Order: sequence, then structure tokens, then C-alpha cells
Amino acid sequence: MRVLDEKTKNQISFLGFIIPEFAEAYKMNKPKGFYCLKNYGALDYLYRHWEVLHMENPRNVVRELFDICQKNGANFV
Repeated sequence: MRVLDEKTKNQISFLGFIIPEFAEAYKMNKPKGFYCLKNYGALDYLYRHWEVLHMENPRNVVRELFDICQKNGANFV
């Protein structure tokens, strides 16, 4: 059994929090929210910058994710 280090645990915890927040903010179910983040580049952004993002206001992070998805072709209608 592999033991996760503290950084990985914190990253998982943040992603487990912010992905449902994004989905709820834009009236999606969680799988669709995850799919949107993954397919439009925002999930990669979360992985790369989670240490900074987890210290920001969650509403601002959700908005940044929306902007990234929209910039990369997502259509939120």
C-alpha cells in the first residue's frame, strides 16, 4: 500500500472541493463539471497552480476556471 505525502493529500483535498464548486456554480452535475475542466484545459491549470489557487477565494478560482474553459472553446449556454 502506497502512503501519500502531505502535499499530495492537500492537492487531492483541494481538487475534491473545487471541482464540485465549479459544477454547482454553472449548474452541472459533477461528472460533467469534471469533463468540462478536463477537456478545456482547466484541470491542467488546477494541477499546475493548486498551491496558489487553494489560498484564493473559491469564487475567484471558479471564475478563473470558467474563463479558461471558455477561452478554450467551451460553450456555457
